[in-house]
Amino acid sequence: MSEIALISVMLIAAYLLGSISSAILVCRLKGLPDPRTQGSGNPGATNVLRVGGAGAAALVLFFDMLKGALPTYLSYKLNIDSVSLGFIAIAACLGHIFPVFFDFKGGKGVATAFGAMAPIGEGLALYLMGTWVLVVLIGRYSSLASIVTAIMAPILTHYLDDRFTIPVAMLGILIVIRHKDNIYRLLKGEESRFTLRNKLKRKQK
Repeated sequence: MSEIALISVMLIAAYLLGSISSAILVCRLKGLPDPRTQGSGNPGATNVLRVGGAGAAALVLFFDMLKGALPTYLSYKLNIDSVSLGFIAIAACLGHIFPVFFDFKGGKGVATAFGAMAPIGEGLALYLMGTWVLVVLIGRYSSLASIVTAIMAPILTHYLDDRFTIPVAMLGILIVIRHKDNIYRLLKGEESRFTLRNKLKRKQK
């Protein structure tokens, strides 16, 4: 198989894998409400955490990251060049954002993008997770945490393994673009803060 054909196959495979909505499937299996109709309406781990608790959210986060990690890591093992790796990772994210199996209505693609970055090394994965958690703890905005982490990702990658700076930067730009509405609300002071208060109240009842 030629290199162009191999890249084309991986692009299609990454998109199709990304199109499997972990949030919707996990909620269905656990008998939880459809995340697209609850909370923020975003079928992602953060919203599932709000409506279904930590266990369901952890499963969603794991599978969403796996959707990005698998095609990217496999492409790396197949010696596909770094720029093409970036496009393959973006294809997985676009599958998550516009899932062909779920009426093209998906999430932000944050976990899938970070999953694609994770195989670069344990150090990068830990730094990204630490950045996200730190910003959430300080600001209480999940969207802001994702934006800041996306901006920091290529900078951290440059120091850890500069071969992958370009593909990580491509993913970072995609995440920031996906959060354009959140950025607008943050600037106007209208963005909702991340909280589990409603979930905890329901449990207490």
